[in-house]
Amino acid sequence: MSQQLSEQERIRREKLQQLVELGMDPYPAPLYPVNTTAAYIKAHYENGVNDAEFETVCLAGRLMSFRDMGKASFAVLQDSTGRIQLYVRRDDICPGEDKTAYNTVWKKLLDIGDIVGVKGFVFTTKTGETSVHVKEFSLLAKSLRPLPVVKEKEGEVYDAVTDPEFRYRQRYADLIINPEVKETFVKITRLKNAIRDFLNERGALEVDTPVLQSIPGGAAARPFGTHHNALDMPLYLRIANELYLKRLIVGGFDWVYEFSRNFRNEGMDRTHNPEFTVLEFYVAYKDYHWMMEITEQLFEKAALAVNGSTLVRSGEHEVNFRAPYKRITIYDAIKEHTGKDISGMDEEGLREVCRELNIPVEPSMGRGKLIDELFGEKCEHHYIQPTFIIDYPVEMSPLTKKHRDKEGLVERFELIVNGRELANAYSELNDPLDQRERFEEQSRLMERGDDEAMYIDQDFLRALEYGMPPTSGIGIGIDRMAMLLTEQPSIQDVLLFPQLRPEKP
Repeated sequence: MSQQLSEQERIRREKLQQLVELGMDPYPAPLYPVNTTAAYIKAHYENGVNDAEFETVCLAGRLMSFRDMGKASFAVLQDSTGRIQLYVRRDDICPGEDKTAYNTVWKKLLDIGDIVGVKGFVFTTKTGETSVHVKEFSLLAKSLRPLPVVKEKEGEVYDAVTDPEFRYRQRYADLIINPEVKETFVKITRLKNAIRDFLNERGALEVDTPVLQSIPGGAAARPFGTHHNALDMPLYLRIANELYLKRLIVGGFDWVYEFSRNFRNEGMDRTHNPEFTVLEFYVAYKDYHWMMEITEQLFEKAALAVNGSTLVRSGEHEVNFRAPYKRITIYDAIKEHTGKDISGMDEEGLREVCRELNIPVEPSMGRGKLIDELFGEKCEHHYIQPTFIIDYPVEMSPLTKKHRDKEGLVERFELIVNGRELANAYSELNDPLDQRERFEEQSRLMERGDDEAMYIDQDFLRALEYGMPPTSGIGIGIDRMAMLLTEQPSIQDVLLFPQLRPEKP
């Protein structure tokens, strides 16, 4: 099928052909001797003080604007670090009789978006702007598709590209024309590095576990399925890496962690994407009280690493990640926000409460799911400052150790920040007989139609039978954490390539 080209795209292809006819390669070999960046020049050049360091500079990037002044012109080049002004004079780049390089190539055949390399020296213009006086330029890649035009004057941006469909689908263009987007992802890398440093300094070991799994375990979620041809067997993309990390604790590691790319075949909204990143770590001989303390320390360090402060703006709220964080049981939270004491209620009593509070529920939901719906609908959004919701009912937590003091509860917490769950942690269940019973109860829920109930993982049960030491574990939603720390309203804004529907032809 022939490609439908716009007028601008046809013109750029014609220019491409003219460049070839002039003997120029519009896509030359990749080696180009870059020795500096726009940001470095702007940060370190001092007019008349350190000129020697900047007598010969070589940098490369995209042309973002042109201003023709006849025998000279100004342009703006954008590299990976920012933008800098170029000054190009005809007689400098064409010292002989042949002025083709300037009059034809530079002025007529180059376009905004083209990638060029320039060599020259740094100077300060009469208006005080640090610039590069170009003595030589090279075309490194011809751009055949025009960028959306974004104008800026005296600090004001005009015609900014804000359409989410365009920005998420063409992230490459979004990164070019909205430089602040790149800073968001630089901060996310800083976040992950800070977490790695925090864990490594304490003796944790980073590991990798399978993405393709024969049983999708470790969470209550609907998996993506696939098929392995050579083994002729179904496989699933992991919904969590929990059960594999616990196997490593059985095997003798005391503290393991993994940044896990997880996949869940569920709905999409501003806080959910079918592909997302979770940090999970498991520590032998620790419990959920210790885990709350280490989690506070980790989040405080992460906030400082990303923003230099524990304070973060989120809409109309200011969130403070400085430890310690409030703790409240899930039953007390529900009582506080609904007036209902559900601590001794059976499944039918919980259904009645949901009906009274106009919370829709399904026949397949057991006691745990009903409590989860109550908390999610009526309580969660009230917790703006970091808060540990603790001591969950056993029905909600099939992988969690029973509470040492409270019958019917488990030693579990969720960290809620800005009305959203950011982390989920337990004193891990290490009793293989109890774990088998919990899995069997999940199997019964699956038979009732709960497509998020957990599968029975016989190999994991076998591992537990060898003996797993007392252990605490946690899962932290890295994308939601990144949303908060970079002040982004949607998970799509912290994913370089979020999932979208296919484009219409």
